[in-house]
Amino acid sequence: MQKGPILIVDDDPNLREVVRVALELQHFEIVEASDGKAGVEAFQKHHPIAVVLDLMMPELDGFEVCRRIRATSRVPIVFLSSRDDELDRVLGLELGGDDYVTKPFSPRELVARVKAVLRRAEPVSAPAAADETKKERTLSRGPLSLDFEAWRAFWNGAEVTLTVMEFNLLAALLRAPTKAFSRDELIDRAYEGVVVSDRTVDSHIRRVRQKFAAVGGTVVETVHGIGYRLGLP
Repeated sequence: MQKGPILIVDDDPNLREVVRVALELQHFEIVEASDGKAGVEAFQKHHPIAVVLDLMMPELDGFEVCRRIRATSRVPIVFLSSRDDELDRVLGLELGGDDYVTKPFSPRELVARVKAVLRRAEPVSAPAAADETKKERTLSRGPLSLDFEAWRAFWNGAEVTLTVMEFNLLAALLRAPTKAFSRDELIDRAYEGVVVSDRTVDSHIRRVRQKFAAVGGTVVETVHGIGYRLGLP
């Protein structure tokens, strides 16, 4: 597991204490911020290994904090929200969030979610890499290349910045480049037990397409009635 603090950003001091205690019991170092603006400043100062981020806060809301973090970093972000709203969930994941937990929540569940996103962020723990490709360091097809040690993606040598879940989805497709995956199959391979909806998969696929389109790439095609497959020419 990576070393460094976990940043908790929430305007509710009681909730911050619950999250802090739960994570400290698992020997994580904690940094806290009480609003969005302070959260951005704490992120820049402490360089956390993960962020637990409330959505509704003064100064800056969680969506804006996520945007600013994603401008420079792929650190795992777990959203907290008092609203179990599918639109909020999809928007948060589209902006680059890695997981979404609805209040009230079990501290044990939150700790499990944080550990899961940290595992996915570890280059040596790329999903099924050791078993399926004998610990490959890179995987390429045509102009597309994934570097599992540095957790980076490239198109014709140009780097494309992906979140952990976006990288996982693309890796799943690239490991079986001719296979048409259903959404359930992609959830099993890319989300490692995190419960997400079909809309979440579609949201991540859309973001991957947009990012590669910006450098002239087409990496995912829709297979109508089934799901998705790698879409290289």
